[in-house]
Amino acid sequence: MKGIMRFGKKGKLSPRYIGSFEILDKVGDVAYRLALPPILSNVHNVFHVSMLRRYVPNPSHILSYEPLELSQYVSYEEEPMEILDKKEKELRSKKIPLVKVL
Repeated sequence: MKGIMRFGKKGKLSPRYIGSFEILDKVGDVAYRLALPPILSNVHNVFHVSMLRRYVPNPSHILSYEPLELSQYVSYEEEPMEILDKKEKELRSKKIPLVKVL
C-alpha cells in the first residue's frame, strides 16, 4: 500500500509491542481502532485482536521524557571520506555497485 508505513520485511511490527494506546472503537467483531501518536501517523490504525495485548500496569513502565526542540539553524560539518574499494555485484538482471569507504 502506498503511503502506509510498514515495519520489518513482511510488513509486521518489528518491536513486538510498541506501546500502550487508547482504543477508540471496535471495528467488527475482531478488530479495534487505536489512537496512535503523530509519529505513527503513516501506520494503519485498525488492528486485529490477535495483534493486541492487554496492558498490565506497572510503576516501572512509567518513563519521563522531555520533547526535544531543534533550532531551525541546525548545521553539521561534512567530513571527507576515503574510498577504499569499488566493485559491482551482478545479479540475474541487476548490477549493484558496492563502495567500501573509511
